[in-house]
Amino acid sequence: MSLAQTLPHDDPFQSECALSLEILNLGRIEYGEALDFQKSRVDSRINGVTGDSLLLLEHEPVITMGRGGLTEHLHASEECLRQQGVGLFWVERGGMATFHGPGQLVAYPIILLREKDLHLYMEKLLAAVATVLRGYGLEPQLGVHGPGVWVNGGKIASVGMAVRKWVTFHGVALNVNTDLNGFGLITPCGNPTERITSMRQELGHEVDFAEVSQRFVCAFADEFGFMPRHEPPERRPDWLTVRLHPEKSVSSVEDMLSGLRLHTVCQEAMCPNKGECFSRGTSTFIILGDVCTRGCRYCAVSKGSPEPPDAAEPDNVAHAVQRMNLRHAVITSVTRDDLPDGGAGHFVAVMNAVRAASPHTSVEVLVPDFQGDAAALDAVCAVRPDVFNHNLEAVRRIFAQVRPRASYDLSLKVLDHAAAKGLRVKSGIMLGLGETWDEIRQALEDLHAHGCRFLTLGQYLAPSTAHVPVARYLAPDEFDHWKRVALSIGFTGVASAPLVRSSYRAEAMLEEQAGMPENHQFNAPVVSRYAAASN
Repeated sequence: MSLAQTLPHDDPFQSECALSLEILNLGRIEYGEALDFQKSRVDSRINGVTGDSLLLLEHEPVITMGRGGLTEHLHASEECLRQQGVGLFWVERGGMATFHGPGQLVAYPIILLREKDLHLYMEKLLAAVATVLRGYGLEPQLGVHGPGVWVNGGKIASVGMAVRKWVTFHGVALNVNTDLNGFGLITPCGNPTERITSMRQELGHEVDFAEVSQRFVCAFADEFGFMPRHEPPERRPDWLTVRLHPEKSVSSVEDMLSGLRLHTVCQEAMCPNKGECFSRGTSTFIILGDVCTRGCRYCAVSKGSPEPPDAAEPDNVAHAVQRMNLRHAVITSVTRDDLPDGGAGHFVAVMNAVRAASPHTSVEVLVPDFQGDAAALDAVCAVRPDVFNHNLEAVRRIFAQVRPRASYDLSLKVLDHAAAKGLRVKSGIMLGLGETWDEIRQALEDLHAHGCRFLTLGQYLAPSTAHVPVARYLAPDEFDHWKRVALSIGFTGVASAPLVRSSYRAEAMLEEQAGMPENHQFNAPVVSRYAAASN
């Protein structure tokens, strides 16, 4: 019987996704954060939002106590562990006490068990570890003192699993280059005579961690009949489906904007939320024409030699804001490197016109980098926009690939400049360009360190085959996860979902912060540690 034939009839991934396994490398991550994401991903799998996943990671030093764990298995108090930088969690997996730390490969399969046999699942999971060890010339022994894998009498891999509605979580931990001193803090697996070993100790040299991870993926896929998925699926996931809005509500706004010779991001950048925003009678105005002087490889806006700025545009934008009775207006532009001030003076004129025509409307500007011109930035900041927005767009490693004529560090300096003026500072990042979890976290920390307190995270969607291709579609639970992480870092307003764009429902984010002053409180350093309730 084929694997597809053993799937439950109500599994939405029964067809082309039946053998597909998404590999998520979470990097080095605290246990509580990983536990929160595991639970979210289990919910997503049970509800048919995502397919099967294999999470690969390293933990910061932590002791976890399974359902069989006892306080006497701990050789140090919680306070002593805290002072040593070691976390402690009581969790719902099977097993007793174990230690996780850097250099240990942790694998959490989030898969639907087609064959509802927990013993068979455990056997296959340990068999995958055994295959990896044999590939390095080590001879594994299984079940010496219970579940796990041993080499030369020393335990090299621990296993602990949990299942909910036949979807697995928790998993296996293989000591690759682990510092084994951490195991001295516990009675490993409740056995005082247990000797712990690692691949490095058995082989006498450091082992390539990435290679071990890749070999485990292959062995796991072979055992369970999966096909690891390294490319995004040809068909976009259902969560990227946009509900159509009545054409009448869209066309009325478009007709009005056309009559005023105005452009919007909704139209020029092929925004997936155009129908929703237009149906709500809102839009984001794009000033200084519809032709950009740069050639960012992710953007749908036309490139070339733009026309001179339209002197009537400030009044036209103000008229549109007034007619639409906007509570919040977002003003952005193409990049105009051809202008001496990069278009800063035009931004100032538009903001002043909008405020004169509609004093009740809050104003957000989404500006280019002005090539770092301090005078241009000062001119925009002097008008005191309610929100100063400049998008970082991508993590550091990928930045130059998608924004070849811009600079990651310059964008951070632009944000820092506005924050120093006491403005509310906002930025956005596109996900799905091939960034790692470690890189996303670093980008969030970089933004926060440079005064950014408002954040948007959304899925990158390639406008055409000529643009940078999508590397991966992130599921909604990942966006939820990054919102939690961002808030724990100290961001005060976060919009994070697949279809979020930098100005999407911007008024809601600002209104949630109503009453918060425009001062250093938005830039105050926040020291926080990502925590999840142990269970």
